[in-house]
Amino acid sequence: MKLNSVARSDVGRKRQINEDAFFRDDERGFYVVADGVGGHNKGEIASREAVEQLTMWIYGASRDLDRLVERVIAGDSECVWEIRRLLESGVKNACYMVFGMAELDPEKKGMSTTLSAMLVRANLAFAVHLGDSRVYRVRKQNVLQLTEDHTLINYKVKHGMMTKQEAEKAAGKNVITRAVGHKDYVQVDTADIDTAAGDRFLLCSDGLHGYFTSDKDVSDLCSDGDLEECAEAAIGMANQRGGKDNITAIVIEVK
Repeated sequence: MKLNSVARSDVGRKRQINEDAFFRDDERGFYVVADGVGGHNKGEIASREAVEQLTMWIYGASRDLDRLVERVIAGDSECVWEIRRLLESGVKNACYMVFGMAELDPEKKGMSTTLSAMLVRANLAFAVHLGDSRVYRVRKQNVLQLTEDHTLINYKVKHGMMTKQEAEKAAGKNVITRAVGHKDYVQVDTADIDTAAGDRFLLCSDGLHGYFTSDKDVSDLCSDGDLEECAEAAIGMANQRGGKDNITAIVIEVK
């Protein structure tokens, strides 16, 4: 399996600072998007630190990952859960570090960040997630969202406190219920899904997916065409539709 990716990040049309951060490594099959929360509370530092801490964790665990992947290939399905737990532990470590930085520096008090990451190994894609950045898989124009937004609005819909129709018109869509750095500990979501040659993935901040009207927008952007053109088109679409937030997109192709 070979992976190719392109990433683009843009400040958008309304913000002065880009608080998004990202990382991509096709050789190791590891990708991260983070969207800093806090504005004047150093959201850009939180996102950058979270990406760096998680990346260091994954690289430090490379031998364990290789061993687990070999066992998955050999048919040991229990190791899938071990890989998910390893990713979860990496995000919890990043959370602890970002929270600690804010505790030590009053200027960073309250800083935090969303974080969505993906590891592709052994015909599987593993996602780990906090906040409202997203991971999508696009397969022959069929779109599957691997992550679930940790927002107040989505929580209300999920628990029957609000309908989807009401949610579309509700205020406060950007109120995050989980993020890296809010506290020294956080509950982390993980998922795994099969992947095959021809699949494409999109990791993005809400500055992009906030303008999606349906899964067709994701399919139109990512299902085919040159990867660089796909990423540029994603940034262009978000800016054309308002560009009210920072915009980051990583488009990945499996070959």
